[in-house]
Amino acid sequence: MSERTPGAVAQAVGPAPVEAPEAAAATSPVSRPAAPLAPRAGLFPALAAVYRAQLSRARVSRIPLLFVATFQSVGIMILMRGVVDGGSEARAVVAGSSVLVVAFVALNLLAQYFGQLRAGGGLDHYATLPVPPASVVLGAAAAYASFTLPGTLVTAVFGCLLFGLPMGGLWILAAVVPLAGAALAGLGAALGLLAPRQELATLAGQLGMSAALLLGVLPPERMPAPIVWARDLLPSTYGVEAFARTFAPHPDWAAVGLDLGVCAAVGVLSLAVATWAYRRAAVR
Repeated sequence: MSERTPGAVAQAVGPAPVEAPEAAAATSPVSRPAAPLAPRAGLFPALAAVYRAQLSRARVSRIPLLFVATFQSVGIMILMRGVVDGGSEARAVVAGSSVLVVAFVALNLLAQYFGQLRAGGGLDHYATLPVPPASVVLGAAAAYASFTLPGTLVTAVFGCLLFGLPMGGLWILAAVVPLAGAALAGLGAALGLLAPRQELATLAGQLGMSAALLLGVLPPERMPAPIVWARDLLPSTYGVEAFARTFAPHPDWAAVGLDLGVCAAVGVLSLAVATWAYRRAAVR
């Protein structure tokens, strides 16, 4: 049996270290203050970031499809040249074929993109980012619509040379392309986000582009009344009408402005619906 007393053992070991109050407070999970979260990104900075990201992503993969859209519109004008000589019908064919490039990219491809994004879980990535939902929809729509201006201009110039139309009003494309692109891009994004399956989103985009082809390129004078009413419901129709009016010897600029105003209003409405559809799809 050891002769050491408890007091001797305590003296040999030394007193137990006493934790400082500051250290105890720092290690206590209850008293540790929560780290502040980063502020939510604003609409326009987030929109610019999404636009640059989508533009760099689609720069390589979408250029061949843009060539296909332009070649398709040029081919349609060549076919229509055999049955249309000139006048208002030629104006409708050239204007409709030019806006068809916008419909192919902004409506068809964007519907497929958002349908694929929803099916593949890509919306979860955007949902974790501190960006407003509107910036995601607007950034993607603006990036896709940006690719349509060169193809639309090439199609319009070729159509003017083919049908002998004046080129003095081609500057109106600077307003027609973004406004019609916004309306069609919002519609394409909404179709892709609301479709329950990716295949249905692709089908909806194809049907929308076919409607823009049949109702926008064909002269309205040769259509029955129900088809003309359906044509008035298509957002791209007002961009086609605004562009076609500029080929007249004395364009009615008030009517052109009214058509562009309707196109802008439809664009705001369609993008708002697409933003709501994005919120709806992101929380599921």
